Amino acid sequence: MNQVVIYTDGACKGNPGPGGWGALLRSEDGSEKELCGGEPGTTNNRMEMMAVIQALSALKRPCQVTLHVDSQYVIKGITEWLPGWKAKGWRTAAKQPVKNVDLWQQLDALVSQGGHQIDWRWVKGHNGDPGNERADGLANKGVGMGAGLT
Repeated sequence: MNQVVIYTDGACKGNPGPGGWGALLRSEDGSEKELCGGEPGTTNNRMEMMAVIQALSALKRPCQVTLHVDSQYVIKGITEWLPGWKAKGWRTAAKQPVKNVDLWQQLDALVSQGGHQIDWRWVKGHNGDPGNERADGLANKGVGMGAGLT
C-alpha cells in the first residue's frame, strides 16, 4: 500500500461567507500535489470537511494515509460522533438533525468504502507546522475562488 501524508484546512471570510478549502498530499517518494477550491456562501466547518473529502477523493487507489487536520469538528465527528449519528438516523444526541449531513455522508462513504487505512491526527492550526501552514495558504487561495476573485 502506498503511504500518503495529507494536510487539510478550511477557511471562511464571514461565517457564513465566501469560503475555501485546501489540501497538500505528499507521497512516500516525496512528490506533492496541492488542491484547493472555494464556494461563495458557506461555513468554516463545511470547508474543513470539503478539504478532507477532496483530498481522499484525489487518491487513485487504496493508501495508507496519515491525515493531519486542524479542525476538532472533523476529528471528533469522524472518530467519535459518526457511529451514534448513523445509529440515530443522522440525529444528534439532542435529537436534532446533524448539521452538514450531506458532507458527513460523503466523508463516511469515502472512509468506509475507499479501502484506505487512515491515521487521523489533529494538529494545532496557525502554530508553525509547515504542512498545516501550506494547507492554510491553499484554503485562503480557495476563499478568493469562492468570492469570485480568481
